[in-house]
Amino acid sequence: MAETFLFNIAERVLAKIGNLSVEEVRLAFNVKTDLKKLEDTMFSIKAVLLDAERQQHQNEKLRLCMWKLRNIFDDAEDVIDDFKCEALQKQDAINNPDISNLKVRLLGSCCLPLSFSLKMSHKIKDINRRLGELATEWNSFALSQCNDSRHVFRRETVSFVDSSDVIGRDEDKENIISMLMKPSEDRNVPVIPIVGIGGLGKTTLVQFVYNDDRVNSLFPLKIWICVSEEFDLSRLLKLIIQSINKEERCDESTLEALQARLRSLLNDKKFLLVLDDVWNENQAKWVELRNLLRSIDGLRQSKIIVTTRSLKVASIMSSIRPYELKGLPLEDCLTLFTKWAFNDGDERHYPNLIRIGEEIVKKCKGVPLGVRTLGSLLFQKTDESDWIYIRESEIWRLEQHENDILPVLKLSYNHLQSHLQRCLAFLSLYKKDEIYYSEKVIRLWMANGLLEHSKQNQEREDVGKRYLNELLSRCLIQMEQDYWLFFTFKMHDLVHDLALDVSQKECKTVNSETETVDENVRHLLLWDEKLVGVPRVLEEMKNESKTTYESLINLCLSNFKYLRALDLRNSPLTALPNSIGTLKHLRHLDLGGCTSLRELPRSFDKLRSLQSLYLGNTGLKQLPDSVQRLIELRHLVITIKATHLKEIRAGCWTSLQYLKLGFCRELKCLPEGMQYLKSLRTLDLQVCNSLVSLPRSLKFLTKLEHLCIGFCNSLNLKMEPEEEEDKDLQLSLTSFTLIVLDALRDLPRLLLQGSSSTLQRLRISGCPKLSVLPAWLPNLTSLQELEIEGCRNLSALPEGIDRLTNLRELRIGGCPELSKRYRENGGEDWHKIAHIQKVVITDED
Repeated sequence: MAETFLFNIAERVLAKIGNLSVEEVRLAFNVKTDLKKLEDTMFSIKAVLLDAERQQHQNEKLRLCMWKLRNIFDDAEDVIDDFKCEALQKQDAINNPDISNLKVRLLGSCCLPLSFSLKMSHKIKDINRRLGELATEWNSFALSQCNDSRHVFRRETVSFVDSSDVIGRDEDKENIISMLMKPSEDRNVPVIPIVGIGGLGKTTLVQFVYNDDRVNSLFPLKIWICVSEEFDLSRLLKLIIQSINKEERCDESTLEALQARLRSLLNDKKFLLVLDDVWNENQAKWVELRNLLRSIDGLRQSKIIVTTRSLKVASIMSSIRPYELKGLPLEDCLTLFTKWAFNDGDERHYPNLIRIGEEIVKKCKGVPLGVRTLGSLLFQKTDESDWIYIRESEIWRLEQHENDILPVLKLSYNHLQSHLQRCLAFLSLYKKDEIYYSEKVIRLWMANGLLEHSKQNQEREDVGKRYLNELLSRCLIQMEQDYWLFFTFKMHDLVHDLALDVSQKECKTVNSETETVDENVRHLLLWDEKLVGVPRVLEEMKNESKTTYESLINLCLSNFKYLRALDLRNSPLTALPNSIGTLKHLRHLDLGGCTSLRELPRSFDKLRSLQSLYLGNTGLKQLPDSVQRLIELRHLVITIKATHLKEIRAGCWTSLQYLKLGFCRELKCLPEGMQYLKSLRTLDLQVCNSLVSLPRSLKFLTKLEHLCIGFCNSLNLKMEPEEEEDKDLQLSLTSFTLIVLDALRDLPRLLLQGSSSTLQRLRISGCPKLSVLPAWLPNLTSLQELEIEGCRNLSALPEGIDRLTNLRELRIGGCPELSKRYRENGGEDWHKIAHIQKVVITDED
């Protein structure tokens, strides 16, 4: 069932109305009454939206009414955003008082605001009218207010399983039993967490373990509790007591009486307690139960097994590394599939179906419940066309029952807060097996307004990282590689099916064969293998592709006036049309890899809402002045052919968080005016072969957290404190990365020593002329990770390295003298680094 995401949209629109700036409010001077009416109406609707979202699946009229509301709310958001766009236009006129803006300045105080307000007045009145027309129908549903809490239906599980039904989990069972047999080493409650996505077989594995004869011998008392959503101490104590003593009734008992009774039942008993399907992420609730269990005599001999879909739950309940359950191998999946699709032995008569079955099984990527669901759909069906239909269908389009794979996975989705639900749904726009880049996903979420306004004044990039960490902790996405500045991740195919299911009318991927698109779709991805896979070497195909891209852009410009994100990466475009300036709501533009693009159109400065702009690996000769006028820019990637960038003017790029200069091979220096980038947090310089030094003005970038420099072969980084103010410099660098710098002989003392209390990660790789590390390096007291690779002339770490008490990881590779000197076995200076928790020394880079 597709979601409306109405509660999340209402929250966002109301937040935007409440956060209108002084200038935006001034622009709305004659629509304040209508704006207040819209706000009041949306508040009253929002108050009952959670009840509506819960009832919509049983009430078709309500669901259709919610979609009508959704369209009105979307239009309302676009109108509110118009105020922001108009305010940006006026701010640009103030910041750039040139001849072209003279008319705007002279008329700005009267005619322009008046005409704009009249236009806005009509739009807001129209939205209020549409809401009024829908009011009678909406009120007829008699919805009530309820709390903003995600509802997860309580599941019931039991301890028994027929071992013949468990396939492919023998090794996992032995691993868990081995953990059960291992004695506890401290007074912490001995908890073994088993973590994985829904349908992976966590409960089945624990049932398998629970019924093993060795476990029966090891634990005279075994207790199985299905916790599900409600982690209430009183409820859990009653369930545990009743599991031990089936006849006991304790419904009326006080909490004090329940605790006393539990102690009397468990004191000096060796027991195994299974807490199955735990969702609770409130640490205080777990601590209540943990403290009670700690008071039981002989607890250290006992064990607790917890199954959960959340790494956060696992970390709250246990100090040991969670057992992260993996998917089944293909062979085991096929065995399980055959068991559910055929009566015993019948599969031998249908080798043609088994061959199709192998392809069906691959769709499940090792998740047993997915395999079982598809096998059940084909039970006693021997017509090949039925099997081909299942093979060719998306799983989310197939009919499913309550305990099948998508409804079970949907429990994880339902447990997310509304803003996370929409962000997860947005990921359905990517293809299956796609590698996601964290920073790109965050930029797209930001561009589409999916990131909530932080009450702690967090930067939006940090809000996005928090969202991704939340999805990681719930096993809805999986980390692939951590690159310090960003990370890559993947999404299991079945979770992708879930995202497709909930986003049917929110997101849509179309290609040349798509016939229709639902009018409610908000996010559209135009993707065609024929288009993106064009061989550049075939000139006539290249020209055809160029024409196709130009048609695509013209389509966007003429039909999508409220477009928020446009990705034209690697297209064969030679120019952008001047009419691109009409996309005043555009926040994300990716022109990376457009190698034939030589210049930007004159109207480019009208894209005032742009937050992220990718101009990497383009053919641009110089960055035009119009880009500096984009005052909302937060993320900028540049490639130019020039030797110098134009000076950054005061008041420009005041919101810029990330700046990357890549493949600027002729660039000799960074631009003048770097000190004006007061918000800059990441500076990334890659393949700038002619760059010889960094400006001392970087010392004024007090918010700079990450500095990464790679493949800048002429760069000399020597920067010593020269002025009195340099001695007390307070910078904020947390990571500093140097990769393949052929000319490097010194580290920039000015920047690093100014970050002595904040720097956590230092990586030096491929710097053959670096022969000595500075004596002041041990002053970097916050350093946690140090990596030195491919520095063959480096013979020693500086004296005092043992003072880096926070250093927990040291990696040395491809440094023969260092490797010999600091090896654990026989290294003369091993004792100086023996305090470091993790030391990895290899002979190779």
